[in-house]
Amino acid sequence: MKTPQGLQTLIEEGVIDQVLRPLKSGKEASVYVVRCGEDVRCAKVYKDMGQRSFQARVQYQEGRKVRGSRQARAIGKASKFGRKEMEENWKNAEVDALYQLTAAGVRVPRPFGYFSGVLVMELVTDADGHSAPRLGEVDLSADTARDYHRFLMQQVARMLCIGLIHGDLSEYNVLVGPEGPVIIDLPQVVSASGNNAARAMLRRDVGNITISLSRFAPELLDTYYGEEMWALYELGELHPDTELTGQFEFDESIADVDSVMQSIIDAREEAIIRQQGREAAAQED
Repeated sequence: MKTPQGLQTLIEEGVIDQVLRPLKSGKEASVYVVRCGEDVRCAKVYKDMGQRSFQARVQYQEGRKVRGSRQARAIGKASKFGRKEMEENWKNAEVDALYQLTAAGVRVPRPFGYFSGVLVMELVTDADGHSAPRLGEVDLSADTARDYHRFLMQQVARMLCIGLIHGDLSEYNVLVGPEGPVIIDLPQVVSASGNNAARAMLRRDVGNITISLSRFAPELLDTYYGEEMWALYELGELHPDTELTGQFEFDESIADVDSVMQSIIDAREEAIIRQQGREAAAQED
């Protein structure tokens, strides 16, 4: 195959030795399987998103740290320089998040460095060494679905403990390796304390995973991990080893449980639409 320009630079610099094959392509990035010495890894080549998605991404970037006041003002004005800064912040967010989450014990692909717009990281494989399937592509027993759900809720809680929310978590960006689920795709990671939509995004992330796994274990729909996590987080009582129950008592004077469930259903439909867009973009490439 023809080596992409972004990866040719890494070959010339000795970061990678060979591009083996493309893995996937979407609107935000293309991922390739590469060889680094004796190791097989993957390289994520970020694409410049341009103005078409600028406003949508502002919602995710609210609360993120910016290098300086000049950059912050430019991003706020959506100037040409500001959009360039936002592009860099968008790409760097996933890199920074992977290092933070790895250190916090969250199961994400291990990063090996960021070079000229390319993220080199662990290739998640199945038991036979092939690229691991996504959570939405596997059939599970009820017991395994419950185990995966419990594990993923723990991972989401650990993320929240260090102030991060995935922001786009669904069955499409969780891979299933031999030891269980691995969370991927984090460029839209959200600041839990600095983003006004953080609680809604956390609840959506949890709802997406819950609905997906409820295909195999329907009783999962009766759990409210997102609300439980957020309540503990606000009280300062959420810790990496907190034993979550999935139970939550709503204050019926201020909360409508039916609307909570409807928002989860809406999030599920939104995730399907986003995935269809990714697949359409991949076919265009």
